[in-house]
Amino acid sequence: MSFEAQLQAAAERIERELERVIADIGEKTPEPLLSAMRHALLGGGKRLRPFLVMASARLFGIEEKDSLAAAAALECLHCYSLVHDDLPAMDDDELRRGRPTVHIVYGEATAILAGDALLTLAFEILADPRCHRDAEIRAALALDLARAAGSHGMAGGQMLDLAAETGNPGEREITHMQELKTGR
Repeated sequence: MSFEAQLQAAAERIERELERVIADIGEKTPEPLLSAMRHALLGGGKRLRPFLVMASARLFGIEEKDSLAAAAALECLHCYSLVHDDLPAMDDDELRRGRPTVHIVYGEATAILAGDALLTLAFEILADPRCHRDAEIRAALALDLARAAGSHGMAGGQMLDLAAETGNPGEREITHMQELKTGR
């Protein structure tokens, strides 16, 4: 199977898992927050990060079904970052994946809340025993994701990105920003 076919097949599987995750929280989540989360999370994207999670798990003999929760958590975090990155105070984008961004469709306040909800949903997924039966492994996954997303990870990289817009960053600063913002 070609790489493109593998990526597409994984994207379809993770899309089904994300639909399940959203359905699980549907009854407890008020509208329009649920619709805004759904808009941000479903219906597009290459799903490269979940693909890498599932492929990495496979290298260690972990069945795909046992890596789907961690892959879904990572995609929730990624989509949160996109929602916030698109906001007027950040990049002020009006389109994402060929569709209007969350803040354009639902308003800025709802977009902020949808991003926040997707961020916390990522950790909810990792902490749930359905992710892994071993609590120590769940805790390690959550800690690793928190470190990669926080001030010395993705959020720190976003701060460097914002600072670069008003300054003249050098090659070192740009490389460090990309390492934090995207690489972690």
